Amino acid sequence: MKPLAEELRPKSIEDFVGQEEILGKNSLLRKAIKEDNVPSMIFYGPPGTGKTTLAKIIANKTEYHFEELSAVNSGIKDFKIIIERAELNKRLNEKTILFIDEIHRWNKKQQDALLPYIENGTIVLIGATTENPSFEVNAALLSRCRVFVFEKLEEKEIEKIIKRAVLKKDIKIKNKAIKILSQISNGDARVALNILDYASSLNKNIEEKEIKEAFQKQNLYYDKHGKEHHDLISALIKSMRAGEEDAAIYYLVRMLEAGEDPLYIARRLIVFASEDIGLQNSLALNQAVNVFHACHFIGMPECRLNLIQGVVYMCKNKKSRKLYEAYEKAKEDVSMYGNLKIPLHIRNIKSFEKDNDYKEFLPQKVKNKKYLS
Repeated sequence: MKPLAEELRPKSIEDFVGQEEILGKNSLLRKAIKEDNVPSMIFYGPPGTGKTTLAKIIANKTEYHFEELSAVNSGIKDFKIIIERAELNKRLNEKTILFIDEIHRWNKKQQDALLPYIENGTIVLIGATTENPSFEVNAALLSRCRVFVFEKLEEKEIEKIIKRAVLKKDIKIKNKAIKILSQISNGDARVALNILDYASSLNKNIEEKEIKEAFQKQNLYYDKHGKEHHDLISALIKSMRAGEEDAAIYYLVRMLEAGEDPLYIARRLIVFASEDIGLQNSLALNQAVNVFHACHFIGMPECRLNLIQGVVYMCKNKKSRKLYEAYEKAKEDVSMYGNLKIPLHIRNIKSFEKDNDYKEFLPQKVKNKKYLS
């Protein structure tokens, strides 16, 4: 028996939910599908946002043959078999879409193997990835593809998908249970439908308790090396910089509950202590280093309190970026002037004069510069 998410996968653009910027009525992609002239593309975004579904809809709504690979369990050998079929299709004047799920899992050599077949029109590539393609997809391949960024589905969009499933499968569910399910699914339609599927096996009249039992614990989507990771650490740092304690606590907790390495956050606090507080309070650096050591010795879950103490402490301090700015100003001069001559009296040579007999310590070209002002 098929999982509910697979059974109810939309077959047409009209049934597709979400991603209006990509597939809206006046979008370029929708026009390309209608004209049967789709380019090679990379679909980038969190799980359960419609990447695979849209690839299959494109295949259904165009005259292309559809071939599918998962980069997790396939390689060059599987790829060559598909290319043989695609070349035969090409000789018959028929086009082939090759959909590769988790394309970031293929190494450089495997990704490079795609290039000539995209170039000569043997295949149109649609790659799906949860990782930032700027880092995980070869530049040569990326330059031959349009990148479409898929966003997490909104709660109202998840609700729409749930209600559609309820009607088709004749499931009875309370409105409040739908609301809860749309929230805990975290923008992932597949998660929502899987929970609904399991909950309906527990009780045909689904209430809140069945949803909570089916889900048990919210699994936050969190890509430790991708967009979500960078967005959250940026939000934490900017909240601390602004002294917004509640926002900083929220982003800290969100990262920890999603499984972020506490030592990573602690290291960022050490950087913040010098970069954003600096000489306003030199004890901030001690606090941050102590938090790091505490996290190292104790680990999760106990060290979460050490981290929240450090985060709140950073929020409450007066801020100064003078040390950071001083470094950047000096770096500009180092970059511009290169290896300027160091004044003779402060070089590593024996000197018979006392150091305080001299007033010049900077090279001649930058002698009047004030980096810490």
